[in-house]
Amino acid sequence: MNTSQDNNKAMSETLVFDGAYRGARKGTDFLQHLENYPPELWYQGKRIENICHFSPLKNGVKTLAALYDYQWDHSELMLESIEGRKVSRSYSITKDRSDLIAVGKALLIGAQFSQGMLGRDPAYLNRSITSFAGSADFFDIGGRVFSNNVRDYFRFARDNDLALTHTIVNPRINRHAGPAFQKDPTISTHVTKETDAGIYVTGARLVATLPFADEIAVLPARLLDVSNASKDYAFAFVLPTNTAGLKFICRDSVDYGMGSRNHPLGGRYEEMDAVAIFDNVFVPWERVFCYRDIDICNRFYEATGATAHITYQVVCKNIVKIEFFLGLISLMIHGSGLERFQHIHQKMADVWVGWQTMKAFKSAAEVGSRLNDFGMLVPDWSPLEAARFMFPSMYPRIVEIVQQIGASGLVTLPTSEDLDGPLRTEIDKYFQSARLEAADKIDLYRLAWDASVSAFAGRQVLYERFFFGDPVSMATRIFRNNPCSDLMERVNHFIK
Repeated sequence: MNTSQDNNKAMSETLVFDGAYRGARKGTDFLQHLENYPPELWYQGKRIENICHFSPLKNGVKTLAALYDYQWDHSELMLESIEGRKVSRSYSITKDRSDLIAVGKALLIGAQFSQGMLGRDPAYLNRSITSFAGSADFFDIGGRVFSNNVRDYFRFARDNDLALTHTIVNPRINRHAGPAFQKDPTISTHVTKETDAGIYVTGARLVATLPFADEIAVLPARLLDVSNASKDYAFAFVLPTNTAGLKFICRDSVDYGMGSRNHPLGGRYEEMDAVAIFDNVFVPWERVFCYRDIDICNRFYEATGATAHITYQVVCKNIVKIEFFLGLISLMIHGSGLERFQHIHQKMADVWVGWQTMKAFKSAAEVGSRLNDFGMLVPDWSPLEAARFMFPSMYPRIVEIVQQIGASGLVTLPTSEDLDGPLRTEIDKYFQSARLEAADKIDLYRLAWDASVSAFAGRQVLYERFFFGDPVSMATRIFRNNPCSDLMERVNHFIK
């Protein structure tokens, strides 16, 4: 392993992008890069030839491009780098509370673009890469030599405004054993060869959401067994998604191809999920963040503050998502004249309390933020952990409330083609509600259907249930990390 020579460069030669722009980019920049350097995506047994025009994905691609344009219309989403370029504020290395609050405001505004429906908004992984850079000295602990790689990649990602996907989960055929101790230990992505130029990896990783992103971050799959056998699985690196030997196997699309009026969410926000397959993929040393280092991998997220910063981004996204549902449910109640029913009041109160709770968690994380060992301000973890434990059960309940209010109205919906067809007179008569004409009610209820009943809605519920992993495992971590010893002592003192 020889990294010192290239690590001393300001920017590695392997970190080369289009060169047509620096700093925050626009939608056309993203689309042009995707056209020129498409990743190898497979869908229903066939390789996608033109991702930008492939029907199951093209609307999601257009949406991501529109998000890049959106940032130019909202100054709060931008900041100036030391070099004087405009860059996304999601790349802000927070040093004090005002920095964090400004990032939070930007994250809220950014999430409003998609009503909180884009889980892999680039801001999510931007906060992760930024946390690594703000705590880059962590990657040199014990004589390791990867901090320059981390800093260089941060500047590269920031100055080219990259969209990233990532994978952090190994396929677990046997959930009782780590990747090295599976019946077939070659299933999970592992190192097969090391050279002076880099490493080679082979195997699979889950789950690459947004596989048409510019780059993929392959980050530690915690927690690894402390054994020599696990070292081949202990790494972190970044690569262009079009790297030779890297392919993505996509699930079925949740975009029905019905147009945004009939399918207002799925027809816009299909970000796709995929399994990443590495077939003897070469990773230059300059793109490696850690290597064969179980200790670093197992402390990777907490020590750098990455877990706290990405959870803070998710909480901001979830606040906006609940706001969307509050607006949707309120429109449904008003349109059908349901304001006087007490069970409706209780349902609305449940959603409203969830909204206020998430906002309180966000504020508490800001108030309790502290500098970490490397000088980066990190949001307080306890309220964020509470938020990420609560939302997986809160969100399905919110969706259920939409189903309960919409009832049969969610499965008896004409399409926009019906409204333009010969039965318009009948539709106008039979599909109106207490306060809405038929066309307006249909538009509203198609949105409610897509938020609660469609394949898009089902994927969103599954996504939110398991976004941070198994909820039972999260409960176990909370139990083990919060023994409440002082509280037991207080109660014992009261008893005596």
